[in-house]
Amino acid sequence: MVHISRICFRKYGNFVDNLRLYVRGGTGGMALPRLGGHGGNGGNVWVVATKNMTLKRIKDKYPLKRFVGGSGGNSSVRALKGEKGKDEEILAPVGITVTSDDGRILGELNAEGDRVLVAKGGSGGTPCSSFEPKKGQVKHIRLDLKLIADLGLVGFPNAGKSSLLTALSNATPQIASYAFTTLRPQIGKVAYPDYKQISIADLPGLIEGAHLNRGMGHKFLKHVERTKQLLFVVDVGGFQLASKTPLRSAFEAVQLLTKELELYKEELVSKPALLVVNKMDLPEADEMLEELKEQLQNPEDFTNLLPDDMIPKNFITFRHVVPVSALTGFGVDHLKSCIRLSLDEYAAMETGDTHQEKLQALRQQSHECFRNEDKVSLSSGVGGTQRTTS
Repeated sequence: MVHISRICFRKYGNFVDNLRLYVRGGTGGMALPRLGGHGGNGGNVWVVATKNMTLKRIKDKYPLKRFVGGSGGNSSVRALKGEKGKDEEILAPVGITVTSDDGRILGELNAEGDRVLVAKGGSGGTPCSSFEPKKGQVKHIRLDLKLIADLGLVGFPNAGKSSLLTALSNATPQIASYAFTTLRPQIGKVAYPDYKQISIADLPGLIEGAHLNRGMGHKFLKHVERTKQLLFVVDVGGFQLASKTPLRSAFEAVQLLTKELELYKEELVSKPALLVVNKMDLPEADEMLEELKEQLQNPEDFTNLLPDDMIPKNFITFRHVVPVSALTGFGVDHLKSCIRLSLDEYAAMETGDTHQEKLQALRQQSHECFRNEDKVSLSSGVGGTQRTTS
């Protein structure tokens, strides 16, 4: 029996995925001119990835959002070299991109233990600085969280993403017959009998124009960037946001979602993707599914159904098209198998690519080594001939 566990960020209150902080490196220590002593350097400020941490916790624990490195020790008769100031560490969750206020990327925290230096401490006083210490760097930084998950659910509001994750996890997220029931990202974890775990991110629904930050817009799309694969979820009967908006068929929904991802960041549509066709318990669902499959086989023939500005540059070829009913449970077990198969295939391909890259690098190193040996041999031979002649 597949066991599912659920991680829900809501237990920490309002979800926070962006935080602005003030950071300052420590001031260097005073020197001792009469003995030529050196002051200690000020402490640095680091952002460090750690387990079980959220931006909400940082915000609550440090309401002033100020982090300052320790001051360097002063030079003295007993210790001519002052001690270095204590480093300040900001413990942050994995998946953080650290940027300056002007948007320049300072570093990324992709794994536990990753560190990014955000403010360097000032140097201590020395003879070169007329024994005057320097102040540490001062800046404002932003911690921007992008969820790291194996799969990210992509779909329009009310496509049944939360219901699907509920069917997978037996959890109870907010579900209703109106749009935008998912307002905060959540991660569900699927644990298989062989202890393999797969994480699935349930993200707020898109609307047309999301790339322009409409609806949940960029708040959703940035979280898709770090998922390994995409799990498109569409209603077999189509989608209509409101009575005044057009009814989109399942095929149109797929292509509009593709276009929104493409307009936000084109690389996203190159990710491996699966398609879940939900609500197969509806009347005439089988006929609508067959029509969708036919359209997906030759999408170019059905572009007339889409507005000209919403036709994707490249159509996605899905690894699996899985019909399910989150309401009745139909197809859910098959979906779990397809998810596992797709990720295993992806991992195997990644391993193969990495192996080829390492092999190519070793061959290159070996080739350069032989070339250097040939040069040394040639140089030795020439030198030997000259010595014999003399």
